[in-house]
Amino acid sequence: MEPDSLWKAVLDTTESALQSGALERIPTRMDFVEEAGIRFQVHLVQQLERKARAKITQRRRGSNPFLPYEEALWVSHVSDTHICLLNKFNVMDYHLLIVTREFEDQETLLSLADFEAAWLCLREFDSLVFYNSGEVAGASQAHKHLQQIPLPLGGGKERTPMDSALEEASYKGPLGTVSAFPFTHFIARLSGLPWASPSEAARTTEELYLEMLRNWNDSNPPGPYNLLLTRDWVLFVPRSVEKHRSISVNAMGFAGSLLARDERELDMIRRRGPMRILEEVGA
Repeated sequence: MEPDSLWKAVLDTTESALQSGALERIPTRMDFVEEAGIRFQVHLVQQLERKARAKITQRRRGSNPFLPYEEALWVSHVSDTHICLLNKFNVMDYHLLIVTREFEDQETLLSLADFEAAWLCLREFDSLVFYNSGEVAGASQAHKHLQQIPLPLGGGKERTPMDSALEEASYKGPLGTVSAFPFTHFIARLSGLPWASPSEAARTTEELYLEMLRNWNDSNPPGPYNLLLTRDWVLFVPRSVEKHRSISVNAMGFAGSLLARDERELDMIRRRGPMRILEEVGA
């Protein structure tokens, strides 16, 4: 991938994929639920049936939407090991998938090549890259892929709703925790990495990731988790279940962005509180 080329490719591919019908935006209305000083975003979505039907069809056929991928959704080569695609059923605009060229299972550990691909994309525009390590962590596909969404989320003042809380983290060595978070997690600062080479940034991030894994669960495979990465921090959250009642949670929940499929789920989020939901799906 040529430097400073990804954002234009995203815009061009989005326009052409919308015109051809290959990109199927899911209509949403954004609401807000405030708790613990955090203004959580809740996307109330409609027409999720299309995505659910597509997922059922894929499972019946045993097909992999990334091998082969839909040509109209192709954005860019990233590296020798990864490509970049548009997310076909997107709730947020310019939602990208960073996908391994060859099949790797979504539950395998992230590799140095995965982190280098992430940083190659992060250097292109300010964004959040995240990873759902399997179905329990919110992944909908078994083929290994990271995801990338431009910042700030929802056009707010903060880059993510969680930023103010993350700034209050207490550190012992390179890893820290946030007292306001009632779920197991580790955070690390990444000062200086946006100006490092993607390979150097990848090595540093991989070391922090492996340290987080060791501090949580030294078994192999370690179990389900979410990983969130920006130019400034990396956040690791172990998972126990995919859903709180009917509400599915992936890594975006730990960035302060939740999904409600109907008014009933939105009301449940308001009544129970986002933090309790995150606590119950965490480890």
